[in-house]
Amino acid sequence: MKKSILGLAFASLVSATQAMSADYDVTITNVTSGSIFTPIYVISHKPGIKLFELGHPASSELAAIAEGGDFSSLATSLQGDSRVVDTADSAALLADSGGLLLPGASVTVTVRAPNGPGQVSLASMMLPTNDGFIALNGVDVPRNERTVSYYSPGYDAGSEPNDELCVSIPGGGPCGGGQGGSPGAGGEDYVHIHSGIHGIGDLSSSDHDWRNPTAYITIKRVKN
Repeated sequence: MKKSILGLAFASLVSATQAMSADYDVTITNVTSGSIFTPIYVISHKPGIKLFELGHPASSELAAIAEGGDFSSLATSLQGDSRVVDTADSAALLADSGGLLLPGASVTVTVRAPNGPGQVSLASMMLPTNDGFIALNGVDVPRNERTVSYYSPGYDAGSEPNDELCVSIPGGGPCGGGQGGSPGAGGEDYVHIHSGIHGIGDLSSSDHDWRNPTAYITIKRVKN
């Protein structure tokens, strides 16, 4: 009898835990005509995590994404943070395109998240830019099976100057040979809305400039 009671209690606990979280499909669509997104890093978390704040300096982890598409430092910094529920990225899903999300293309990344209150953040570098990126910064997930949608503008990390020179921009698109980064050079030193491509260096504004938004993002609760 005691075993039956314990079994029922355990089953109820598992059921309650499952009801408190769910899988969410996060679909990112590149709505530019001439920009490419590096592998997109998606985080599901409880409230309190912010990747950046407009008007304030970018963290070194965000700058690494905006300047070179490298999210490994951010992933490391989030390890052990009790507010983080799940993380995933789009690299393997876009293997045929080298992990890059091309103009007009979409990719769906699935993460586990609290059914409420739960949030999603994501970030990815825009190519070809010096330190441009797309992002969601702690947006709410839907509490039922409806879909919520968000738009991302092009953000600028302000961590290096926008010289539009391929030597300062990592590979991908017209700057396939670039290494990325501008050693010793400073940018605006705060995160702001990117002003686009102006054709002052190696880049053609007619080919790579944009008008915001740059990405259309939907979050849908998956029926478990």
